Amino acid sequence: MQQGKDTSRITGVIIVDHGSRRSESNAMLEAFVEHFAEATDYDIVEPAHMELAEPSIATAFDRCVKRGANRVVVIPYFLLPGKHWEEDIPSLTASAA
Repeated sequence: MQQGKDTSRITGVIIVDHGSRRSESNAMLEAFVEHFAEATDYDIVEPAHMELAEPSIATAFDRCVKRGANRVVVIPYFLLPGKHWEEDIPSLTASAA
């Protein structure tokens, strides 16, 4: 549970990468998400891929809500901002919400 936070607001975190057809690449995101969850106070942390693999942003959003989140924060896991960061991920997140 998030320490010192308003307990009426439960935050889910989605960490989203591009996604790959290579399962080894997608597994790297899952490993990072596990480390992030262990290193932070967030109870709800889900991986997502923008395209090419599951879980999608919509799937991860649904998982957060089912786990009790009433606020979802999406964190792009990209080296630098670009079209996916600035347009595609916000659009997919809005559709999921």
